[in-house]
Amino acid sequence: MTMPPSSRHSGPPPTPVTQTQRPGRFDRMPTEALRKLEEFTLHDLETVRLILRGSSVIDWHRLNLSSEEQARRLLKNHLLDPDEPDDLAFVEKIQGEAVAYLRRHFQMPIPRPIEEASMIELLLMASGQGHRQLAACTVLKTVQIIHHLTGRELLFRLPISDKDVFNLVEEKVYRVVGGMLSARFPITEFIGGRKNLDSTYTKLLSKTEATAAALYDKLRFRIVSKTQEDILPILLHLSENLFPFNFVVPGESTNSLFHFGSFCENHSHLGKMTDQFQGHLDDTLSPGDNRFSADNYRVIHFVTDIPVRIPDHIMELAPPGSEGLGRVVYVLCEFQMLDAESDAGNEVGDASHDAYKQRQRQAVMRRLRLGARGESGSFEPE
Repeated sequence: MTMPPSSRHSGPPPTPVTQTQRPGRFDRMPTEALRKLEEFTLHDLETVRLILRGSSVIDWHRLNLSSEEQARRLLKNHLLDPDEPDDLAFVEKIQGEAVAYLRRHFQMPIPRPIEEASMIELLLMASGQGHRQLAACTVLKTVQIIHHLTGRELLFRLPISDKDVFNLVEEKVYRVVGGMLSARFPITEFIGGRKNLDSTYTKLLSKTEATAAALYDKLRFRIVSKTQEDILPILLHLSENLFPFNFVVPGESTNSLFHFGSFCENHSHLGKMTDQFQGHLDDTLSPGDNRFSADNYRVIHFVTDIPVRIPDHIMELAPPGSEGLGRVVYVLCEFQMLDAESDAGNEVGDASHDAYKQRQRQAVMRRLRLGARGESGSFEPE
């Protein structure tokens, strides 16, 4: 599915007015250079592979971080500053809950060095070898779940509207992508917007399994790169500056653009790392389950939780008992990525946005007028 042309921007959209326009300690300015494919590490390649496959980091058996700086950057990408006392106390609390849970329900023998390690040390241990590496991974997986649920609980408790939360997310996305455009990254088009109500009604009416709670594209962003070779570096940059790779929603990724395995094997540097992948090297396209998309529609699509830090004046309104929930909430966003050539092909014939919407509207009309009887295909609206 494509996004309507009315939401397209040739440059960064104006930053929405929010609680502050001052750069925070998590802003990265100026924008770092785009990493070339020849500079990818194993961790980089595993990161983009997880996003494209829509798999879960819970199924990983190790990390591949190679330095303390990498570990610190990953933690800061969750908007948790290891040098900030409040953030450090929150992280230690989550780690303690994870260890207690594992001992309480699984009687796991967590070594004392793992229990007493800082989060930075834990991330590096999970990238090492031996029993400590396995134990560190186990604790980190549990930390991931507890942290995510904690962020959800905080968002539920706060007196903040969806509109205000979306403003925080859009400000962050426009800041990061705007920096990429200003740095002349190979991006030919950037689209950002919120799904309008009419489109939401049509989507819910067209999908038997859809509910308002399961809509992932209330906020959606689309990036068109110059070439297919630019996609992985752009995707990696986004995962390091906008959303942590481990919060991509499993099972919600589509890659009908290129075969990832073949792409790596045909690149001398990337091909050397494929035998170290976690799990087998799959080489299949995943067209997704949107029955209204044409067979020749090409896109990369994924859903991720973007972390945003709640401003002070909102946190002051949190009800009692919220003190241990941190300052970060996560907001679901849909991303689409493709290259300029594939984008042009998607504008022609059955793959076009107009053709997609027509197929969707016809299905809704059948369902509204005939219900289950319309599934036979005997009715076609005029």
